Amino acid sequence: MQSLIFDISIAAQDYLRVYQGTANRVRVRSRDGRTISLPARHLQPFLTRDGISGSFIMEFNAQGQLLSLRRLP
Repeated sequence: MQSLIFDISIAAQDYLRVYQGTANRVRVRSRDGRTISLPARHLQPFLTRDGISGSFIMEFNAQGQLLSLRRLP
């Protein structure tokens, strides 16, 4: 299993584009410099009235399929 750590800050108004249907993916850069294109729906559990922010770890298999996504303390 592979993992990437990334930091993200998305304002609630920007995430609203997902609900409006004009966006469905979020692109972020991992701490090791790789670019990640993540389906926005995977971030929805972390959405607050202020948006989404924090450090996250994403674990995935050799085929690139997401296995888990969680916020780091």
